[in-house]
Amino acid sequence: MTLEDVLIQTAGTEVPDRAQCSGQALEDVLVSAKDNDCLTVGVYESAKIMNTIDPDNVSFCVLAIDEGFECDIALQMYFTLIQSFCFDNDISIVRVSDVQRLVEIVGDKDKQLEDAHCVLITNPTDGSWEDPAMEKLHLFCEESRGMNDWVPEIILPER
Repeated sequence: MTLEDVLIQTAGTEVPDRAQCSGQALEDVLVSAKDNDCLTVGVYESAKIMNTIDPDNVSFCVLAIDEGFECDIALQMYFTLIQSFCFDNDISIVRVSDVQRLVEIVGDKDKQLEDAHCVLITNPTDGSWEDPAMEKLHLFCEESRGMNDWVPEIILPER
């Protein structure tokens, strides 16, 4: 067994526990951001926000992958561009694999969200919104980057 095998094996056992603990923090932040009108939902809408506002106003990015992701080349290209933007502008980014659960958290009961593959959390213009769970998520992302996991996966808690 090589050192690389040991690191992969060790990282593989630690990440799910960390990801599960961070799942509740992510849900709390998403609910709080939604209540404070600091969410942008959708790949196209997120791309527009990234193109038109100062990158310092984007605080966090969530990418959701579902079973159709492997077949959707356009979505893969959008994800690559969004990830690049986030990396270039030091924006924390995570991945979730449960799109339906993400829709339950950020969705509007009056309308069905068709594209929740990307969710951006922005800073309010008046600077009034702060969430302590956001610091936990930034720390999770920083620790993951230290383990060369640049887009860590977070497991959202079940309802």
